[in-house]
Amino acid sequence: METTRQQKISRLIQKELSDMFQKETQSFRGVLVSVSAVRISPDLSVARGYLSIFPSERAEEILKNINTNARTLRFELGKRVRHQLRIIPELKFFIDDTLDYLDHIDALLAEGGSSEKSPAAPTEE
Repeated sequence: METTRQQKISRLIQKELSDMFQKETQSFRGVLVSVSAVRISPDLSVARGYLSIFPSERAEEILKNINTNARTLRFELGKRVRHQLRIIPELKFFIDDTLDYLDHIDALLAEGGSSEKSPAAPTEE
C-alpha cells in the first residue's frame, strides 16, 4: 500500500518523464513511448517506470536504450523537480505489456466466439 507522499511523488515523476519522452521521441518517426505507471519504493530511493512502447516489435531495443541512458534521464529529471524533491530516485524501466495482453485476449475471444458451435441436442433412444 502506497502512502499519500509516495502517490504524489509517483504522479510527479510520471508527468515529468512523460514530457521528457514525448520531446525526445519527436525526432524519431513512428516511435511512441508513454509512461503508464510509476511505482516508488517506501524510502523514495528507487522509482520503477512502466513504459508502453509503440511499435511493440522494437520495444526490447528501445527499453534497452532507455535503461542504458537512465543516469542521463535521472539528471534531467533532477533539473526539472529540484524544487519539489530533495533526493532524486534511481530510475528503473520496465515494459508495460498490458495493452498487448488485452489485444491477445480480445483475439482469443473473437476466435473462440466464431468457431464455437452450438452443442448438439441430446438424442433420446
